[in-house]
Order: sequence, then C-alpha cells, then structure tokens
Amino acid sequence: MSQPLRDDIPQEAFDWYDEYAHGGMDRRTFMKKLGTLVAVGYSMAVLTSALLPNYALAEQVSFNDADIKATYETFDSPQGYGKGQGYLVVPANVDSSKTAVSLPVVLVIHENRGLNPYVKDVARRLAKAGFIAFAPDALYPLGGYPGNDDEGRAMQKSMDRDKIQQDFVAAAKFLKSHENSNGKLGAVGFCFGGYIVNYLAAVESDLLTAGVPFYGTPAKKELRENIKASLMVQLGEEDERVNKSWPDYEADLKRLNVPYQMHMYKNAKHGFHNDSTSRFDEANAKLAWDRTIAFFNQELA
Repeated sequence: MSQPLRDDIPQEAFDWYDEYAHGGMDRRTFMKKLGTLVAVGYSMAVLTSALLPNYALAEQVSFNDADIKATYETFDSPQGYGKGQGYLVVPANVDSSKTAVSLPVVLVIHENRGLNPYVKDVARRLAKAGFIAFAPDALYPLGGYPGNDDEGRAMQKSMDRDKIQQDFVAAAKFLKSHENSNGKLGAVGFCFGGYIVNYLAAVESDLLTAGVPFYGTPAKKELRENIKASLMVQLGEEDERVNKSWPDYEADLKRLNVPYQMHMYKNAKHGFHNDSTSRFDEANAKLAWDRTIAFFNQELA
C-alpha cells in the first residue's frame, strides 16, 4: 500500500498536535493517537516530519545578512524574573550611520516553547524591512531555549505565568526606550505570543501603539477596558480552539471603540505562519505578513 502524502494527513492529526503543543495532552498519548493512523496506512515518519518543526526550513533572512546586525541584549525585569534576555536585530544603518537614526520598534513574541529559530528569523525579517526588532526569550531565567521544542515547552510550563508576562512588559519598555526608537512600539506574536500581544495592549493603555496577534487568545476581560492600541488580528479558519474566543473579544473591541481589523485565512490551520512545519500555508502566510508590515508602516511611522 502506498503511503499517503503530507497533504493527505487528516485534520484530526493537526488537532492532536495542537492539543499536545498547548499542554492538553502528554507526548505518550499524542504518539499513541498517531499510532492509530499508522494502523490505517500512514507512515509514522511522514506524520512526525509533517507535524513536528524542522527549523532548517525557517530561515528566510540569514544572520549574516549585510543589511542587519543581531546581538543578544539583557534587560531588567524587577516585577518578573529579575533579568531577561532577547535577540535584538537592527538595520545596518543604525550602527553605521554617523547621524541619529530614529526608527519604529517591534517586539517579537514566541510561542509557548521559548525563542526558537523560527521566531529569531521573524525578528530578522522585520529588521530587513526597516524596523528595530527585539525577540525576548521567556526561558532565559532557566538557561534559555534548549534547542528543541519538547523540552522548551516543558520548561515554559514550569514557570510562573505572571512573572513571564511581566518579563514581556519589561522587554517592551526596554525596546521602546532604545536610543534609536521613535517612541512608537509595535508587537507581533504567535500563539502564546499572540496572547501576549493582546495582554500588552490591555495591561497598560500607553505601552503599545500597534499589535498583531497571530492566532492568540485575548487578555482577561477586566483588562480589556485599557486597550487603546490599534490591532490587526490574524486567524486561521481551521483553528477552532482560538477562534471561539474571537466573538466575545470583538464585541469588547467594538464597545471600547478600539481601532482593529481581523483577517480570517481560508483553510489555514493554527500556526499557519510558521514555515518550519507542514501547518505552514505559504500563500496565506505571505499575505498575512505583507499585511503586518504594511500595518506597522502605517501605525508606527
């Protein structure tokens, strides 16, 4: 019997991975469920290669690109874990110019597993587009992203969520006060990072200028009263878990007269922007990213 192609993998497998990735299922149960598909003709190697990330696929902008410069920078976080660290990427002219360069700044927020290579590449893409980008690693207090998502996910789950949130607030303030910042802060995040974008918009009214949460749930209802930032909400049509939170969130945004737009991407799965897994949807990811860059150019200039 011929093995099914990656495109033939049933939606339920992606749903299982989503539940596993977000702590609703342990690895043993996840692999056992995949085994039921092996029993009907799927290859375990095909299934795991399709569902688990391959970060070699995610580099769109090389860390050696002459148009950017990347460094690791630490920041104080007295309300969080005390100290944080992130990946700062600036356009080359920020370092090379002899005159002051003032640019918009964008915080890049990872999923629930630490600062992996895909998210670092997103920061480089933003710098390549003319922004100063900073991608904090929530796992820094435990030694940083460990090199694989399973361990990273377990590490992040073991941490105090409130302290992690305060670390991102501190990172946002650190970036906003960068010597080359124009004073306008944007934020883009994915999954857990999408939630953090919504949280940053809600926790302090004057912190964020513009936010782009990719498939992220909203902040607590009582915090939403503070939202003033412009939002571009990016959702995948096949992401039932996150999408069910949208109607209530949208009602609050309308009630509060928050400037927002929502884009629902047809047939797109949770994580459709992540080009290291088969959930990646090239056409929808490109459209969503083009919209993101245009939105930041408009709101942060």
